[in-house]
Amino acid sequence: MLRFLQRPIGRSGALLSIVAAACLSGGAAVAQSIEQQSGRVPGLPEPSIGSSLPSELADPGGVRSRLARRGVLFGINYIGEVFGNPTGGFRQGTVYDGRAELQVQADLEKMLGLRGLSFFANAYQIHGQGISAEDLGVLMPVSFIEADPANRLSELWFEQKLFADRVSIRFGALALDTEFMLTDGGAALLNGTWGWPAIAALNMPQNGPAYPLAAPGIRFAYAPTDRLVTRLAILNGNPAGACSPESDPQVCNPYGVKFPLDAPPLLIGEAAYSYNEEPGELAGTIKLGGYRNFGTYSFQHVITGGVHVGWAKDHDIETDGDFGLYATFDQMIYRLPGAGDPKGIALFGRVFGAPGHNPVNVYWEAGITFEGLHPSRPDDTFALGYAHTSISPDVAEHQEANQRPVITSYEAVLEASYAAQIIPGFTLQPDFQYFWNPGGHVSDPADLNKPIPNAAVFGLRTTVNY
Repeated sequence: MLRFLQRPIGRSGALLSIVAAACLSGGAAVAQSIEQQSGRVPGLPEPSIGSSLPSELADPGGVRSRLARRGVLFGINYIGEVFGNPTGGFRQGTVYDGRAELQVQADLEKMLGLRGLSFFANAYQIHGQGISAEDLGVLMPVSFIEADPANRLSELWFEQKLFADRVSIRFGALALDTEFMLTDGGAALLNGTWGWPAIAALNMPQNGPAYPLAAPGIRFAYAPTDRLVTRLAILNGNPAGACSPESDPQVCNPYGVKFPLDAPPLLIGEAAYSYNEEPGELAGTIKLGGYRNFGTYSFQHVITGGVHVGWAKDHDIETDGDFGLYATFDQMIYRLPGAGDPKGIALFGRVFGAPGHNPVNVYWEAGITFEGLHPSRPDDTFALGYAHTSISPDVAEHQEANQRPVITSYEAVLEASYAAQIIPGFTLQPDFQYFWNPGGHVSDPADLNKPIPNAAVFGLRTTVNY
């Protein structure tokens, strides 16, 4: 059954329903089996407004069910959102942005008899203007769907499963934020940093292979037990291909159909261990991972979320290869009685570290989620999270030597969000975010001797899965 994830997954990859099992295991964005539930159209995504519609609307002309019987699943998702900052930022305003996504998966075993082989692709139509670049200048984008307006291909890959599905090999155009560095709890929030963290976006060339840019590569996964999953991926280190350092990578690869193979590789590995998965137990997952870039690149020009990071030019360092390490956790602390997917109260967090010559040397976050606590709203989720991006002291030293009037230090964000399911597949999500030191404590364009003021952002998102 096709399951939409919170993020392309990202910040994906990136849709509103939370699929706990897929996030905990880091599995594919879609399940491999097609099951017809009682009274349900075969091949319908989970969740989908189609489950609340007459069958002639959920399955027009019987196309969806016929495709599902042949092993082809598709889903359409739309996210629309409005954000405004009544205070703070370098100016105040209100913006709208939106993203439509088409996902297609094919079970090639069912279609062609190729045992264990499947195909997946998704594409976006992105429109509107993100508030992060328009009014705030923040490093951690307000929304994980923010990107340059475009029609673009995202992921396109084949996956081969072997040895009773204990081993899988995925190859094609891959986005790392669908499987790596993720927490289950972070998927309940809207800021982009909860998926692809600011330290990865700022330290990796061209922001790394994550939404909205995928890169050619191959991913290996091995699950020796039901509780332990290991993953290793190697990808092209420059997802936009040939692109001058001062250019926006999304402009260099505007449609997502460049598949560069000539850049130095990026290697990433991760191990995830899950425990207490029996009914009634307080489940948890711990992940340890790291990455290494093998290319030589400069940090003078850094662009994230459409924001040109002005202080990067004060950090005139060229590195021959680079790396980062991280750890994440999800831990349920209260579980509602009953069978089925666990609901209740859970904690989540991540910590990242990188060498001091990077723009960002430390990143950490922590949060809490409350899911299904009210009997009349079993599918609603409230989430609260705090994220902290520390700018490397090397940057401040360069700025002090250059006598900059404002010296960088850190950026932090506090987010509170409530996702209310109106019907399965249709969600409303009011959101509040408060930023300290937008841009990492940088000069206000209106007065270079003063930093951009702290900013409060209010928003409302609608999500429809069909």
